[in-house]
Amino acid sequence: MAAGIGHSRPMDRFFNITAQGSSVRTELTAGVTTFLTMAYIMFVNPLILADAGMDKGAVFVATCLASAFATLIMALYANYPIALAPGMGINAYFTYGVVIGLHQPWQTALGAVFLSGILFLIVSLTPLREWIIAGIPRSQKMAIAAGIGLFLGILALKNAKLIAADKDTFVTLGNLRAPSAVLAAVGFIGMVALDARRVPGAILIAVLGVTVVGIALGISPFGGIVSLPPSLEPTLLAMDMTSNFNLGAVAVILAFFFVDLFDSTGTLIGVAHQAGLLSPDGTLPRLRKVLLADSLSVMAGAVLGTSPVTSYIESAAGVKAGGRTGLMGVTVATLFLVSLFLAPLAASVPPYATAPALLFVACLMVRSLTEISWDDATEYAPALVTALAMPLTFSIANGIALGFIAYAGIKLLAGRPREVGWPMAMLTVLFVAHFWAG
Repeated sequence: MAAGIGHSRPMDRFFNITAQGSSVRTELTAGVTTFLTMAYIMFVNPLILADAGMDKGAVFVATCLASAFATLIMALYANYPIALAPGMGINAYFTYGVVIGLHQPWQTALGAVFLSGILFLIVSLTPLREWIIAGIPRSQKMAIAAGIGLFLGILALKNAKLIAADKDTFVTLGNLRAPSAVLAAVGFIGMVALDARRVPGAILIAVLGVTVVGIALGISPFGGIVSLPPSLEPTLLAMDMTSNFNLGAVAVILAFFFVDLFDSTGTLIGVAHQAGLLSPDGTLPRLRKVLLADSLSVMAGAVLGTSPVTSYIESAAGVKAGGRTGLMGVTVATLFLVSLFLAPLAASVPPYATAPALLFVACLMVRSLTEISWDDATEYAPALVTALAMPLTFSIANGIALGFIAYAGIKLLAGRPREVGWPMAMLTVLFVAHFWAG
């Protein structure tokens, strides 16, 4: 049988499986493959948001539920083999940029996430989306991705204790003899080697492997593997939106909005291209449904109690395994729901075990710098301002703001103001006003 697990005609018709050249067995296998490549988020996200003062158990449940809900919406409504979960990088900005850096309560940060989701929804249902995306230069889009990668890289090295604060040089080498630093370094090397060998779930294998070794050596405690899910009450509907109605909050909301908009759009186009789902003219069929699912996912994540949910590039692993329809996403969502019972295991994963995952994701994101035009100083100079300002100011929003201001200023003084465009010009004015207001 071509379908492997039999032809389920209603399922075939609903997901259009046969017409896409796939089968039920292939879609299920692709779903498992995708889940294994992104399951690390269940362990990493609670650790990062716990630093913001959020309940780790509740965040674990919110992560699983938000990922399942978002992926199901994408699968059942848009019928795309795209999995979604709280985004790496933007979760670090949530904690270290907004809550710790700006001294905002995590409830206020969740409110900003929800408002960014509403903005994303409005933009997705109107021509504004195309206008904004077309108006932001490619060099700045690539710089934002790379800057988030650099931001993640510093966090990873910090969590691994491979770097430490220094009053004279700001940062210096950490204690390389510390067991946690050694395990983190070994975990990163093993993770990249497994990925190079195309082992499914390389990140998850390395994270769990380092955790097991750390527990065996007595470096970190073991809390168990299976139990009933923790309570979601500490984070459910805890968002505070009223505190975001001021000029200072605009930069935070826009940072959440832009990162999700660019990240989602790039991921969707990239995965759809790999799956052969793009139209002959290069457009994405059912684009409005896809973006609607994405924006609703951001809001749902905020309601449950987690940082912005976005499309995962790891979906490409499932597509490579043959996934072509939403059935792949249904499989991923089901596995996230089953994982709700793994809360003790998630609580046992220490920061030094997730640090390699952060660093590896950083490596993947920084490579977008190669797509910047290095022959034009008016493009690469402000792009570097964006990318470098994010880790050095410990803020994605500041990086975007400084980069946009640099871009507009350089283009204007270089006699090329028309290349700025109205979206960039308007945002630059907003960012200047924000910095001037203090």
